[in-house]
Amino acid sequence: MEEEMLVSEEMYISCGTEIGTQQKTAHMEPFIARVRNDGLYIIDIAESDRRIKVAGKLLARYNPENVLVVAVRQYAQKPIKKLAEATGVKAMPGRFLPGTLTNPHCDTFCEPDVVVMTDPIGDAQALKEAVKVGIPVVALCDTNNETKYVDWVIPVNNKGRKSLALTYWLLAREILKNRGDIKSYDEFEMRVEDFEAEL
Repeated sequence: MEEEMLVSEEMYISCGTEIGTQQKTAHMEPFIARVRNDGLYIIDIAESDRRIKVAGKLLARYNPENVLVVAVRQYAQKPIKKLAEATGVKAMPGRFLPGTLTNPHCDTFCEPDVVVMTDPIGDAQALKEAVKVGIPVVALCDTNNETKYVDWVIPVNNKGRKSLALTYWLLAREILKNRGDIKSYDEFEMRVEDFEAEL
């Protein structure tokens, strides 16, 4: 029996979750369903869905204050703040200050148990530091991402406003459900639109 998806395939598609870039890396090859006529790679939604579920289970095991979510990308800053508001994790939107994970004298210094990042390219500084100190990394990866240092890849369009809102909204629901804070998705009061960055 096929497992039910978190939201309908139509919802993923209407948010552009499956739209990749015109580049693909060997690392992301397993998550690509096909290539469109215009050269855009299309991400396998079933794989995105499955990996969001697993990420939710994984992140629910950690103390929320020990989960750090970073996003340099502008469209991801509101979604990660909303994720933090819903689940209690720590969000660090905007520029990631060098030394945040490696230098105890840095103002923003913290020692999370896991780091969630929106884009290993944009969040390269956070990735470099997490790898250096051995913190596991969960990352939203598009078709052009390298995933060598990512412990858990969530294959999604990590550039689109609606796609980022949907992905972080789903993660929030999954974390809360796996923690037992909500019994059913209906109890989650935030809507996808609440996670969407303004244009």
